[in-house]
Amino acid sequence: MAKRGGFGGGMPNNMNNLMKQAQKMQKKMQEMQEDLDTQVFEASAGGGAVKVVVSGKKEVTKVSIDPEVVDEDDVEMLEDLILAAVNEAMRTADEQVNQQMSKLTGGLNMPGGLF
Repeated sequence: MAKRGGFGGGMPNNMNNLMKQAQKMQKKMQEMQEDLDTQVFEASAGGGAVKVVVSGKKEVTKVSIDPEVVDEDDVEMLEDLILAAVNEAMRTADEQVNQQMSKLTGGLNMPGGLF
């Protein structure tokens, strides 16, 4: 007579362990995301002429501009410096998130949007 379920006796136990591990990892990822959300990342451009602070939620929270670089005849340069500083701060935040997630997942690449 064939066994019910077709997977043998050890499978349900392994599945329960796998589910418990997945739940633990999900909880750790949530805690890590909450921690990252409270962090701030700062970057500058133009030798510190423009500084930008970004939250872990990837929101720009502060922009500082050295008054010496404000030139009404060269607004484009100031715009470029702000853009460069914002992009660098966002890259810094992304790198930190990826490093933290890599530690948690043991280097496994998780599908986008899971954290």
